[in-house]
Amino acid sequence: MASAPASPSPKSSAPLGQGVPPRVRFCPSPTGNPHVGLVRTALFNWAFARHHQGTLVFRIEDTDAARDSEESYNQLLDAMRWLGFDWDEGPEVGGPHAPYRQSQRMDIYADVAGKLLDAGHAYHCYCSQEELDSRREAARAAGKPSGYDGHCRDLSTAQVEEYKAQGRAPIVRFRMPDETITFTDLVRGEITYLPENVPDYGIVRANGAPLYTLVNPVDDALMEITHILRGEDLLSSTPRQIALYKALIELGVAKDIPAFGHLPYVMGEGNKKLSKRDPQSSLNLYRERGFLPEGLLNYLSLLGWSLSADRDIFSVEEMVAAFDIADVNPNPARFDLKKCEAINADHIRLLDVKDFTERCAPWLKAPVAPWAPEDFDETKWQAIAPQAQTRLKVLSEITDNVDFLFLPEPVFDEPSWTKAMKEGSGALLRTAREKLESADWSSPDSLKEAVLTAGEAHGLKLGKAQAPVRVAVTGRTVGLPLFESLEVLGKEKTLARIDAALTRLASA
Repeated sequence: MASAPASPSPKSSAPLGQGVPPRVRFCPSPTGNPHVGLVRTALFNWAFARHHQGTLVFRIEDTDAARDSEESYNQLLDAMRWLGFDWDEGPEVGGPHAPYRQSQRMDIYADVAGKLLDAGHAYHCYCSQEELDSRREAARAAGKPSGYDGHCRDLSTAQVEEYKAQGRAPIVRFRMPDETITFTDLVRGEITYLPENVPDYGIVRANGAPLYTLVNPVDDALMEITHILRGEDLLSSTPRQIALYKALIELGVAKDIPAFGHLPYVMGEGNKKLSKRDPQSSLNLYRERGFLPEGLLNYLSLLGWSLSADRDIFSVEEMVAAFDIADVNPNPARFDLKKCEAINADHIRLLDVKDFTERCAPWLKAPVAPWAPEDFDETKWQAIAPQAQTRLKVLSEITDNVDFLFLPEPVFDEPSWTKAMKEGSGALLRTAREKLESADWSSPDSLKEAVLTAGEAHGLKLGKAQAPVRVAVTGRTVGLPLFESLEVLGKEKTLARIDAALTRLASA
């Protein structure tokens, strides 16, 4: 457990050395769909590297064969490309420290573990899980720290032979120095850990498989990583890694200890940490709903950082130009889906119309679109696109917004029908049809005037008068601007749909 000063030291900008650009890394595990918290971590590392003209190393942490999959690995690469991140070293790019998949670096980890054992920085631990649990429970009962108690730190030759005779397979533990460890976190200021709170820890499993606690620091050392920006959940492992770095420097494996910055938690509903089990944590969900990469990244950047106190909307390029890790707020940030959608909507409106129409394409084709491919009319789509662009929060909403243009008949939302078609709606629709039939169909203003006049004839203002017309023509009470929609749909189809609605009302 960390023991920090009551008043932490002020944060300062990341030390970048004597003109040496920073080297940062992003090292996810290929397990399941990418998580938005993971994306936020990637974003901050990428922005930091690009701001300082440094190097981003993309490394894959795939040493857990039971959980990692090639499918998830490919999803990670696809997600990075979709988000617009580029990397200077890593998969598909290569680099001087290849390979960049940890599963292909096992010989390196075994060699370093052997050197740590030979130098006395690590030792074999033969304790069974049952023995560990029993001693931890006894320590807790006595009010003492419940971490590993150093039982196997200094075994005699006879004790080792006895354990071997029992068939015990040892793990490898790192020997923590008996000293206080203090470091300056780039986000949180000075933090101190007392030795009793950082016990010896495992670095190699009994089957010889290296653990995260060994492979990540070794890779960071060999790849000469200068700054480690990662989630707050890994803060407690930092004193262990600092001690390991000192040992690696002594062995000639590492040159320096990197600077650490721990990013704030991303919280979900109920102020609980957003986990992979939360539906809103999945990056794929946002891609499927039609979030723009730039909109999503804009929002995620606000989870712990801001461009300025009065500005929420900005480009990735503006973020890179302004990003300073010292400006990251250490307090937890709550993920607000509505705000995320609102920011995405702003980015949709910032697109030029041509770009907007192209990005909507996946939602206008089979199998997403409900209309037959031959019924899609590119001319009508181009005509209505500027109106649609002002209404969408996410691109997937385009399908429901324009389906009335391409379906043979509108799909009626029954609650909308009931709400709009009140007593007197039939008479209003008949008048509206009459006025529309004689209107100028090259002008939305003329169509608006027709419906306005029809409403006045029945004692209704425009808002009340246009509701039955909208439902008759589009099937819904809300949607794109009505009169521009009627103009694009055309006179013949509009009047035919009003006729069909009148027939339905009569039969009811």
